[in-house]
Order: sequence, then structure tokens, then C-alpha cells
Amino acid sequence: MKNPLRVALGVVTLLVLAVGVPYAWATITASKLHARTIETHRADFPIPFPLTDAEIAELEPGQNAARVAFADAVARGDHLVHSRYGCVECHGQDFGGGVMLDSRILGTFLGPNLTTGRGSRTLDYTATDWDRAVRHGVAPDGHPTVMPSEDFQLMSDQELSDIVAYIRSLPPVDHEVAPPRLGPLGTVLVATRKMRFSADVIPIHTAPHAKLPPVAEATAEFGKHLAGTCAGCHGANFAGGPIAGGDPSWPPAMNLTPHADGLAGWSYGDFVGALRRGRRPDGTLLREPMSMLVVYGQNMSDIELQALWAFLQTLPPVATPR
Repeated sequence: MKNPLRVALGVVTLLVLAVGVPYAWATITASKLHARTIETHRADFPIPFPLTDAEIAELEPGQNAARVAFADAVARGDHLVHSRYGCVECHGQDFGGGVMLDSRILGTFLGPNLTTGRGSRTLDYTATDWDRAVRHGVAPDGHPTVMPSEDFQLMSDQELSDIVAYIRSLPPVDHEVAPPRLGPLGTVLVATRKMRFSADVIPIHTAPHAKLPPVAEATAEFGKHLAGTCAGCHGANFAGGPIAGGDPSWPPAMNLTPHADGLAGWSYGDFVGALRRGRRPDGTLLREPMSMLVVYGQNMSDIELQALWAFLQTLPPVATPR
């Protein structure tokens, strides 16, 4: 009986070593990747943006320029977060915290509390801190975060300032949010660079950001600015394909170029129907994650939709990667 027992113990030992040693390496590697510091430029901007001379000249007698500037910024920020940038999907409708991903095997990533209540992650944030967190995926201490900052590379200083003003206008929420936790598969994916921090996806952290967004007109220029948030799923060339770092149950992102794989044959009406009603030209419903974004399409202005469509029409047709 001793020999079979020894064989069994030997097999178990080999299995433990075969699994345990690589996983220990993955754990240490993932921890080091998160513990490193990443340098970025130090952007600064006013919160809120002050009124221009022309806007001040139009004020009614007795109106306070600073109060009007803040109210205007809050109104713009309200539109931005409910039509373009999808902040509530991770931070909750009240911005007191939400769920980005909750998977035992991949990990748990919770959107932090952004309000001024107890547990706020941003209570002492400066404009520089907001810039690093939102547009670079870097915390004030320099560590990379799970913020999908690659989607916000075209966000201008004024738009970020407007969003911050809007968030600061909200009622404080007392909510302590747990820090991110990597699951076993998430640990391996991070260690092997299959799941990357957005700070590592963004090619450069020293390029200046635009101070102001393009003029809101039905132009391809403004549409390109709006499409910056689409590239995270649809790719830098908008040809679609598997969504990197997305939920494994999600289908590949659709090709948005005028290729036979994509929007060739679509009309502007078809495009609006997809974004505002969640239906393709054949009447079938969009699937997640695109179905979750229909409410944003409904909140977009006609000019925004026209501009986005105008930009997509300028793209070269590219086949969907397989």
C-alpha cells in the first residue's frame, strides 16, 4: 500500500507545483503592475470655466457672473454624463458608487463614490487629479486604476470641468466603496497582459488636451470628437470585433465603417433607429452592451447624431477583424 500512496502523493505534489507556482508568479506580477507609479503631465483648468466677455456682456442687471458660470457648467455637465460619457454605468445614478464588474473568477471592480459624502474618493481632488483619473487612468498617488480612460482621450478641459461641476452639485452620498479585487482568472490575465490597465493602453501621457470641444455643429469634425467614446469597444479604426476586456458574454462590437461587414447600406434613419430605439434595420434588437446605451442615444441632440453619422461616413471601409 505504501507505493500507491507515495505515487498518489507525488501526483498531488506535482499538480500543486504545476498550478501553484505559475499562479504565485501571476499574483506577484499583477501586484507589481498595480503598485508601480505612472507619470503624467500636470493639466490644470478652472472649475467651472468662467464666462467669456461676450457672455458677461449679456448678463441681466444683478446677475452674478460666477453663479451663472457654475449653473451653465452644471447644465452642460448634466447633458454630457447622460448623453455621451456613461459615467453612471460605473458610478451609479447618484454617483455614490456602482458596479463595473462583479465576477468571482475575474474580479470585483466597483465604481467609487464621486460625491462629497462620506466615502468620497474625490473630495480633495484638484483639477490635475481629475485629469489624471479620467483621461489617464492614474490615481493621485500615481498607481494605475481600472478607469476606462482610453474612452475619454478626446474629452476637452471644459467638458471635464463641466462634468466635475455637475458632480459637485449633486447631493452628498455616504457610501464606502471597497477597493478593486482581482479574481484568479483576472490575476492571470493582468499578469500576462491580456487584461491591461487603461494607463498602459494610452500611448502617451504628456500630450496636451484640447481646452474647448469643437463647435456643436452637424459636421464630421464634431462627430469625430463624439466618437472618441466609441473606440473603446469598436476599435481605433471603428471596424469592430471582439471587445478587449469586456464581458465574455458580449458579442463582438459591430463594424461602424461603410464596409459590407458594417454600415454599408444603412441610412441615417437606420442609424438613429439603432441608437434611439435599440433596433437594427431588420427590426432585431441590439444586444448588450450596446442595448444599455440606447438611453444615451435618446438623450443626444439631433445635431450630435447628425455629426456622429457624418464622421462615420468619412471612414474608409474596413473588414471586421476575426
